[in-house]
Amino acid sequence: MTMPLPQTEPALVVRSMRIPDPGDLVSLIPADAEAPVSWLREGDGFVGWGTATAIQTQGTARFADAEQWWRGIVRQSVVRAEVDLPGAGLIAVGSFAFAAASDAGGVLHVPAIVIGRRNGVAWVTTTSTAAELPSTPKLQSGEIPQAPKVSEVTHGSLTDAEWTAAVGAAVGRIQSGALDKVVMARDVVIRSETDIDPRYLLRNLSDSYPNTWTYSVDGLIGATPEMLLRRQKGLVTSRVLAGTIRRTGDDEHDLALAASLARSSKDLEEHEYAVRSVADAMSPHCSSMNVPESPFVLHLPNVMHLATDVAGVLHEDVSSLTLAASLHPSAAVCGTPTLAARDLIAELEQMDRGRYAGPVGWLDAAGDGEWGIALRCGELETPSQMRLFAGCGIVAGSEPESELGESDAKLVPMRQALGCGA
Repeated sequence: MTMPLPQTEPALVVRSMRIPDPGDLVSLIPADAEAPVSWLREGDGFVGWGTATAIQTQGTARFADAEQWWRGIVRQSVVRAEVDLPGAGLIAVGSFAFAAASDAGGVLHVPAIVIGRRNGVAWVTTTSTAAELPSTPKLQSGEIPQAPKVSEVTHGSLTDAEWTAAVGAAVGRIQSGALDKVVMARDVVIRSETDIDPRYLLRNLSDSYPNTWTYSVDGLIGATPEMLLRRQKGLVTSRVLAGTIRRTGDDEHDLALAASLARSSKDLEEHEYAVRSVADAMSPHCSSMNVPESPFVLHLPNVMHLATDVAGVLHEDVSSLTLAASLHPSAAVCGTPTLAARDLIAELEQMDRGRYAGPVGWLDAAGDGEWGIALRCGELETPSQMRLFAGCGIVAGSEPESELGESDAKLVPMRQALGCGA
């Protein structure tokens, strides 16, 4: 699903028009949609399809090259927008590999059609090259997408026993003083007898996990609870999640578990590393910041997380994409110190994370935008095969078997979306 690097930036014509509320946005994506995209939370956000233009980048320069390309696109585009809301007008959606060495690289993609809604206002954006003026699409709900017929669920790079042993080795390194924290991820491969319809996954994820950000970019589909950053009119915010406990479905018991999570020295230590890494990365770009002293417990349908919202006032005109590059990778998905954690991940995980745990989101012509961390996700490797990912923060007090259980809990959203169990 990669795209060639364009030699020159095309001149685009962009038109955003206000429309009546179209209802469920996912249902508007046609069955034969090319390159479907989404960014949804609580029913708001946008979906889109088609490609006006796109870029594939690689290596350590994957963010900088995409940023430079985007600036060229913005300079040459003509935009007419009736709606002045985040997500309207000229936008690009993107996702970027966790590691610079990954062949997954990065992608920025300008959809040909975007349908959005925010604060009760809906719009449609059409984008095309100057040689082909945009036409207004017919918006109608399509046929209900069919569930995949999952035929096989297997481990990925490591078996459960091998991954548990790798976590044990990571704990040993931490206890020896080599590093403070590392995030260990694992993968699971899902095979289906039929093609996996992205619309089916998006519908299930957005319905079951409405307070997460349901995304689809270049075959990467998921529902992340973690906002790496939001940049809007000079303000930047980030939601940091680290420290997790699985829910039981019993409300009274879950409240007791939430209280134990808030007191857990192991989880509080893991969370502190993550908050500190985000605050340190944001600080050079901000004139003032607010970093709460204590986290709150974020309740999701499958798990609960320790969460902290960090906010800052920007003192420079830096885009949301550049900020995402500055914040990536945080301790929430890599570890502390960063370089030591990266090396240990490469040694012990024995897999390419691809764009899992990398930034995923969108930005507009002004540089505003929202970038989440690609968590609770899967990557379509073929039309009928998907690779799912989950990771856990490992500190000195971590127990490998417990971490395996936590990773299973984090796989639940995608497994449920695919219809292959909890």
